[in-house]
Formats: sequence, structure tokens, C-alpha cells
Amino acid sequence: MPYINIKVTREGVTREQKQALIAGATQLLVDVLGKNPATTVVVIDEVELDNWGIAGELVSDRRAQGR
Repeated sequence: MPYINIKVTREGVTREQKQALIAGATQLLVDVLGKNPATTVVVIDEVELDNWGIAGELVSDRRAQGR
């Protein structure tokens, strides 16, 4: 049973976008690895900007600086 975990920053990802991510990730495993979509699990975690860092900086600070 494949398990896919997608992590994104919490910045207004819509229900429709989440559905597209789930469908696309599932189809990718079908196409590349021949996995059964009925047993493929996809979980999307939305992470607060203050809980995500890049290059030693909080994403919230980087966003505030326009990066």
C-alpha cells in the first residue's frame, strides 16, 4: 500500500487544489510504478509558516521580505 505525504505551507490551498494534488500524485504512482490507485494513500499536511524554515530562516520572515 503506497503512502504519499505532501507537505505545503498553510497559505490558502483550496479544496480543489488538494483534490488535484491527491489525484495527480495517485496517478503518478500508477503510471511510474504500476501501483493500484485503490490502495494508494495520500495525506496533505499544511504547515504554519512559522514552523517551516529555508536557509536558516522562517518562511514567514522570508515572505515578509518578498522572498
